[in-house]
Amino acid sequence: MVCKVGKDSFGNDYIENLKQNDISTEFTYQTKDAATGTASIIVNSEGQNIIVIVAGANLLLNTQDLREAASAIGRAKVMICQLEVTPTTSLEALTMAHSNGVKTLFNPAPAIADLDPRFYTLSDVFCCNESEAEILTSLTVSSPADAGKAALVLMERGCQVVVITLGAEGCVVVSQTEPAPKHIPTNKVKAVDTTNVSAKSAGTKCALHSSTSSTWESHRAMVNVQHVLAEQMLQCQKDRKTARDAQQESGKGNRSLEASEFIVEHLP
Repeated sequence: MVCKVGKDSFGNDYIENLKQNDISTEFTYQTKDAATGTASIIVNSEGQNIIVIVAGANLLLNTQDLREAASAIGRAKVMICQLEVTPTTSLEALTMAHSNGVKTLFNPAPAIADLDPRFYTLSDVFCCNESEAEILTSLTVSSPADAGKAALVLMERGCQVVVITLGAEGCVVVSQTEPAPKHIPTNKVKAVDTTNVSAKSAGTKCALHSSTSSTWESHRAMVNVQHVLAEQMLQCQKDRKTARDAQQESGKGNRSLEASEFIVEHLP
C-alpha cells in the first residue's frame, strides 16, 4: 500500500493495524503537515450510508512518494486507485502501472464530473456505483438497463472493462471484448450497514483479476462476496446491539452514539 497518514494517534494506529495484518508499510508515509484523513459515516435504518470525508494527509500524497515506490508498483499484479487522494497522484500511479504492464483498477470515488480523459484509457477495469456513473455520464442510473447504457458511454471513452455496482441489484458489466451489457444479480439480504462493502468488493476484484482471465468469473465472485459481507455485517450489528444493551443496563452507555449510526473511519 502506498499512502500517507498524519503523525498522530490515528496515523500510528493505522500503521500498527497494517502491520498486524501483514500489509507492508514500507511506503506508508507520515507527515506533520496534516492530520490523518477521517470520514464521518451516518448509517440509516435501511443500512444505507452518507459519508463526509476530511481527506487530511491523503491530499499530501504526491508523485515523489510514488516514484519512491516505483519498483513495488512495477512488480505488482494489480494496481487499484481512487480519488481520495488528488487526481494528479492517482493518474500518475495508473500511468506508472500501465507502463509496466500491471493490470489497473480505478474506482472514481468521490466522483468528479470533469474527470481527466486519461483515467478511462489507463483503466483495465473502471468500477463505479450508480451515483458516480450518473455524475460521470449525466445519465440517470436507476435500473440495470440504465446502468448498461451508462457503462457503454464509459467504455467508449477508452476503458477495457466497466463495472457499475447497483447495491441490492448486483452489478452490470461491459467490456471491449464482450460489449453487450451483462447484469449479474445478487442474492437479496437485509442491509444493515453497507459501509466499505464497495471497497472490499474492489479488493476482491483485484485478487481475482490477478489469478483469472475470466471477467465474468471474477465479477460473479465479487457479487457473492458482497452477499457474504452483508451477512457478516448483520451479525456485527447484532453483536453491537448486545454490547450496547449491556452498557445501558450498567449505566455506561447513555452518552454514546450507536456505532451503526455514527462511525469515524481513518482513511489511508
